[in-house]
Formats: sequence, C-alpha cells, structure tokens
Amino acid sequence: MAEEDTALGRARRYARVGASVGSLAAKLGAERVLGVKLDRSKHAADLRNALGGLKGPLMKVAQIMSTIPDALPKEYVQELTQLQANAPAMGPAFVKRRMVSELGPDWQAKFTRFDLQAAAAASLGQVHRAATKQQGDLAVKLQYPDMASAVEADLRQLKLIFAIYGRIDPAIDTRHIHAEIADRLREELDYQREASHMRLYSAMLKDEPQVHVPEVVKPLSTGRLLTMNWLEGKPLLTYKDAPQETRDTIAYNLFRAWYVPFYRCGVIHGDPHLGNYTVRDDLGINLLDFGCVRIFPSRFVGGVIDLYRAIATQNRALAVHAYETWGFSGLSNEVIDTLNLWAEFVYAPLLEDRPRRIQEMEESGVYGREVAEKVHAELKKLGGVTPPREFVFMDRAAIGLGGVFLHLKAAINWHRLFHDLIEGFDTKALEKRQQAALKAAGLEPQ
Repeated sequence: MAEEDTALGRARRYARVGASVGSLAAKLGAERVLGVKLDRSKHAADLRNALGGLKGPLMKVAQIMSTIPDALPKEYVQELTQLQANAPAMGPAFVKRRMVSELGPDWQAKFTRFDLQAAAAASLGQVHRAATKQQGDLAVKLQYPDMASAVEADLRQLKLIFAIYGRIDPAIDTRHIHAEIADRLREELDYQREASHMRLYSAMLKDEPQVHVPEVVKPLSTGRLLTMNWLEGKPLLTYKDAPQETRDTIAYNLFRAWYVPFYRCGVIHGDPHLGNYTVRDDLGINLLDFGCVRIFPSRFVGGVIDLYRAIATQNRALAVHAYETWGFSGLSNEVIDTLNLWAEFVYAPLLEDRPRRIQEMEESGVYGREVAEKVHAELKKLGGVTPPREFVFMDRAAIGLGGVFLHLKAAINWHRLFHDLIEGFDTKALEKRQQAALKAAGLEPQ
C-alpha cells in the first residue's frame, strides 16, 4: 500500500508526539516557571530516548539543533548528538513488511544474505547488511513507515515552535529556515532522488581518490528502498587519539569531500554529522548518506568567495554586495557589522597562510559557541535579521564540519586548501559544470 501523507496519518503522529514529548516539555516548563529542580542530564537523556523512538523529522530537527552553537544547553547537545548514529532500530517484523512491499513476497530470493537486525538506524530510515552473488556485500536502506505523514505533521509543529520562539527571542526570523528545512526533508523521503544525488557525487568526486561514494543497485531500489554496495570503514571518533599526521590527513580528505563539489559545481552535502561518513584504513572518506543535498546557483558560490575577499581586505562595500547576493536586504550598518563578526569567525582559518587548528580558542568545546552567542545578542538588540533560505544548510555544513575538525584537533593549512579550490573561479564555468553534472545524474537545479 502507498504510504502517502494522510489526515489520519498526521493525527496519529500528533498523538505519538504528544504522548512521548509532552510530559518532558511540562517538566522543563515547571523548572522555568515554578522553580522545580530538574536533573537536566536525566531529562536530556529521556528526551533523546523519546525522539529516537519517534523516528522522523523531529529527530532530524534535534540533530540539526545539536550542531548549532548555543542553541541548546550542553547537557542536551551531548545527548542529542547521539541520535546521529545510535538511533533505536525497528525490528524484524517491520523489515519483512517493508521488503515485501518494495520487492515482493520473494524478496529473500534476490539476496544470498540479508541481516534482519539493522547495522545502523537514523531519523528517517535504517540500514541492513546484505549480499548478492553479482554485487557482493551491500547496504540496504529502508524507510520507516508513514514518513510522509510524519514529515507534514512535524513540519506544522516545527512552524508553531518557531512562532513561539520568535515571540520570545526575535533575533532570527525563522520563516525561510522553516521553508528550507521543509523542502530538504520532503526530498529525503524520495530515495530515487537520493540515488540521483549519489550518481551526482560520484561524478563530481571522480578525481578525488580519497573520497568514496557507494554505487546504487538499481534493480533492488525503489522510492522507499535504496540498495548500494557496502563501503567498509570506521567511525571518525575512532581516530580522535591517533597521531597528529593521521588526524590531519582525515581532516584534509573531509575538506575535499565537502568543498570540491561546492566550489566546482555549487553543490553541498548539508548533513555533516558523524553518522554520515566513515574512515577507511587508508584514511580515505566514505560518504554514506545523500538525502540532504543542496544545489546552489553560481551567484551564491560567488558570494561566498566575495565575502572571504571582503573580510581579507576589509572591503565593506564588497561584504555588503556578498550579503545582498545571498538575499539579505535592508541591512543597516550595525547589522552589517554584526554579520561581519560571524563571517570573520567562519573565515578566520582561511585567512592565515600557516598550519593551524580550525578554532584556536576552545573555551566551550563547541565550535562557534562564544561568537554565536555574541552575534545572537547583538542581532536581538538591533531588531533581528531574516537569513535567506539558501544560507541555512551552507552555514550548517560549515559549522558541522568545523565541529568535526575540532574533534580531530586537526592543524593544517586551511588557507592553501581553500585557495587551491577557488583559484580561477568563474561563475559561468561553474554553471556549465553544474548543468552537465545535474543532467548526467537526472536532476534539475533547485
């Protein structure tokens, strides 16, 4: 049966969310309003368990919030980060139902091996190890049931949460943020599109020997089932105590994995959390999840480079041009100065032609926390700002990767890495490369 968005499905979702999260929200409210003492570590762990059990967009939003500096207290960041790779899996009964619905009652005959226990579970689906004679070891990604209804229900609730938050703290207008998250979440439900994203990344990274993308097994894939070859690797945190040279090599390969596609073709992987890649024995990177991919017009990429040059040369007019290119409007001098604080922080590692850590002052242990706190406070005083929707996942990718580099304590010459990518940058050349890559992958520009 089709699992489209339905009113009944949304109603069921509202009930499940209310039952799982409502009491936890009440406890937090009691702490704030009535002064009831709350064990935040336990409360955060309970919230993680509730969201993990729910599956779907709320869990995905929790992942996003855990990567945004100063969005949540540290106890919640520590717990919600675990959702990225350790979500509770659904059991064999669901797996069998899903496989029958997608490949038919004889689905097991198509495999020489299929593990009913999930190898990994995330917000919208889970992955199983399998094998066939022709393709060898495989990763089979199954979408959870009723995700279309869950997405629409959760997006409505997220809009309400944003509206309430906006009345309390008007520093950031979230209208475009919600619209961007909504579009990307709906795309993540389409595994045929994700298969196209994988083909796109294979083409864009074909000259990067240390970055690996799985190959789709089309006969064993549908809109809610995605089968690909299995890429062997270890979690990144396995290497956090490795020799400096090892950690630097991993950071270099991660930088290339994310930013070669962006500066060559205007495409960014918008979900750099720790569950979406592994490290190979030769320190190459396996990219594993392509649901959240953002395709940008060439002017947006040009704006990123213009803002870098503006910060490097203290060219205020060029900075304003960059912000306007991205879609910021009605910027006062004070707002520009505040946005530049954030830009100076993000670009700081790229400005110095020397090996250095991504953040040399690590007071909080969370990448960007102190600067984000300051920028947020200033924007609140100035009446707030409306970030363009294209900015949302680009900023998330930059901060998410920065947090990874912070984990690794990598110390490399970011300046030269960046300049190697932007040398001779031309928007028209990017447009041609992007159009060719999208056409080959069967995708349209966003």
